[in-house]
Amino acid sequence: MATKYKKNVWAREINDIIRGACGGFLFGIPLLYTMEVWWIGSLAEPRQIMTAIALMFIAVFLLNQTEGFRKRRRNLRNYEALIDTVEAIAIGLVCSTLVLLLLRELTFETSLREILGKIIFESVPFTLGVALANQFLGDTSNTNAEVQASYQANTAKHNQSELHATLSDMGATLIGATVIAFNIAPTDEIPMLAAAVSPPWLLAIIAASLVISYGIVFQAGFSDQQKRRQQQGIFQRPSSETIMSYLLSLLAGAFMLWFFQKITFDDPWTMWLEHTLVLGLPATIGGAAGRLAI
Repeated sequence: MATKYKKNVWAREINDIIRGACGGFLFGIPLLYTMEVWWIGSLAEPRQIMTAIALMFIAVFLLNQTEGFRKRRRNLRNYEALIDTVEAIAIGLVCSTLVLLLLRELTFETSLREILGKIIFESVPFTLGVALANQFLGDTSNTNAEVQASYQANTAKHNQSELHATLSDMGATLIGATVIAFNIAPTDEIPMLAAAVSPPWLLAIIAASLVISYGIVFQAGFSDQQKRRQQQGIFQRPSSETIMSYLLSLLAGAFMLWFFQKITFDDPWTMWLEHTLVLGLPATIGGAAGRLAI
């Protein structure tokens, strides 16, 4: 019994961390693609960095008092909110660091001061997203049994075809990916990042995009996760749906890059591929959010 309880505790902890990280990606990914934030972090003085940490801590602590990223009850005790705040900041710092590494904004040549400044300033919106994780699209993990029962009861009533379910997901993915890509594609960040990213790092970006998308839709506990796992459709298994949605997000990103004349038909296919894959990470996160919204 004790071993089973420990396993359940660790499973809940891992799910909470995944939920927090996914909330951070949904909220913070646009600013991770903003060069002004990179520059501010690069030039920040120690006093400014400490001020950013203090303000972030206060904001996240207040958010954890009401919601937070865990499934447990609201109105936490102060020490519980304090622990959650420290953990939320840690999640924000780690995930921001990983994305900055993927985008090659942090390298072995980067000075320690610049590394700290970029990570701290980029982690502020990310950490706020962690603290707001349960408020983005709803945490339905406590009602999964009810969702499953109601979904099974309504399946016969609505009799939704597999084609309709697939088209709904495709449309939602394209809308969500387009909304995010529309805000990032016209900026100069994508050409800058694409020029600095080598093929191995592009492969890492692809892997990160797929893992984050899967985590948001099928692991974080957002928006009727149990219902999504039971959907029927041509690409409705978690793995195939994740891959299909990623390809659609790449399509939306490529279209936005072409629309804003960042790439043209005269450019080589390698340029199309590099720019699209770099924009594909935020576009995929937008596509995942779009699927959760339907």
